Amino acid sequence: QVQVVESGGGLVQPGGSLRLSCAASGSIFSILGMGWYRQAPGKQRELVATITSGDRTNYADSVKGRFTISRDNAKNTVYLQMNSLKPEDTAVYYCHADVRQAMGLRRGDYWGQGTQVTVSS
Repeated sequence: QVQVVESGGGLVQPGGSLRLSCAASGSIFSILGMGWYRQAPGKQRELVATITSGDRTNYADSVKGRFTISRDNAKNTVYLQMNSLKPEDTAVYYCHADVRQAMGLRRGDYWGQGTQVTVSS
């Protein structure tokens, strides 16, 4: 089995910072990539940032220059450092892992339960 768990969300004032963490665990052979997505009420889920096993990163235009995605391969963990937060960043942030499972080397997508980020004064 594969589990993906996020943490680090909370309430922050505009201009503030938060650091989200996401740990993948279970029967993992390798993690091809991990990423963060977010969904605000009444809106579709959108990509925020992704990072591959080779540390190639991709960011949504709306967060470039403010957010930084990184990973710790030894811990199977990905982070999202969010700076200069804006009210429009308010959403539930979901961690995604593109995993090749140890059993059968099956590739699959796994999602965390989400963590709430609220940016408000």
